[in-house]
Amino acid sequence: MGTTWPLLTPLPRKGTLLFNNIFSIVPAILMGCSKVARSYEMIIVARVLVGICAGLSSNVVPMYLGELAPKNLRGALGVVPQLFITVGILVAQIFGLRNVLANEEGWPILLGVTGIPAVLQLLFLPFFPESPRYLLIQKKDEVTAKKALRRLRGWDDVDAETEEIREEDKAEKAAGFISVLKLLRMRSLRWQVISIVVLMAGQQLSGVNAIYYYADQIYLSAGVRTQDVQYVTAGTGAVNVLMTICAVFVVELLGRRVLLLLGFSICFTACCVLTAALALQDTISWMPYVSIACVICYVIGHALGPSPIPALLITEIFLQSSRPSAYMVGGSVHWLSNFTVGLIFPFIQVGLGAYSFIIFAMICLLTTIYTFLIVPETKSKTFIEINQIFTKKNKVSEMYPEKQELKDFPPSLAGQ
Repeated sequence: MGTTWPLLTPLPRKGTLLFNNIFSIVPAILMGCSKVARSYEMIIVARVLVGICAGLSSNVVPMYLGELAPKNLRGALGVVPQLFITVGILVAQIFGLRNVLANEEGWPILLGVTGIPAVLQLLFLPFFPESPRYLLIQKKDEVTAKKALRRLRGWDDVDAETEEIREEDKAEKAAGFISVLKLLRMRSLRWQVISIVVLMAGQQLSGVNAIYYYADQIYLSAGVRTQDVQYVTAGTGAVNVLMTICAVFVVELLGRRVLLLLGFSICFTACCVLTAALALQDTISWMPYVSIACVICYVIGHALGPSPIPALLITEIFLQSSRPSAYMVGGSVHWLSNFTVGLIFPFIQVGLGAYSFIIFAMICLLTTIYTFLIVPETKSKTFIEINQIFTKKNKVSEMYPEKQELKDFPPSLAGQ
């Protein structure tokens, strides 16, 4: 399971990512050498280190990109991390074919190549600027922040964007860095925290991993030969990549809220139909093909909204001082939900059989309802404008809501 604990402190985004490469390169070496060393313990240690890398990357990368992006491209850039996750899954599925590297001779190489992306990041990331918002708000280094903005935007006049960052700084100056404990106690951030918990939990508890777990059985029941299932699974991965590419291009057109509603609705429908198809597949000859269609539709729906949008929203609905702690909360919910599904789904599947997906359908439905009622559209809005929307939902003063809450914290907690 991934870890997000280092986000307890406002670390530099680029520096954290560079340091995090250690937790990818070292495990790759350990796993690649495990066969020669005849040590399965090396693989176990490596997997623990990879979990640290995954937890940090899945939170710091979208936060870094969200802070770099102009507001009109923030959604597209925020979806890009999920796009490369799907590309990575597809590449792993291709390399993991039995006639490629998933065999007696090739598996150490398969495990070892996981370090290549980290090496590339270690070589190229130093040439990228640090987050301008981090530099200006956390480091108070206006000169370097403006220099970073000029490099990112390609023009010299960045005064308007610098002023917008200053406004964000003023709006939360009294709060200081907001720790997880303080984040969970602040009324002015109540609906933001509830929203990320619901969306991150819904993302994983909606059954995406269960669908992939069950997919091989569905393909086999439809008549796909055992030796060909791996190719069909890779094809499903390709669909995932294509739909995430679509999400990159439509997120600024349709908006985040629409993609969440559309994605969870498709997943809900797919789970309901899949339940009926699995229950009837032994009595109606063409039902296994309906099951395959449901799997593909589910993958399409999840790739459009539930997969890429929740992490993007964490960047958008929290200001600079609370964003790292918000990512820690969201990341923890994400990985705990992922772990929970992986742990209990086999038992659910044994107990409920074809009706297992009714549970996931209900979670998709509840998340859709919550999104419709609570989650606002954040497309093309500044962080301050989004914050003002939630200020009204939280029923606190519009001007600097954090200031009125400082009195609720003893001096020892005010800066936590």
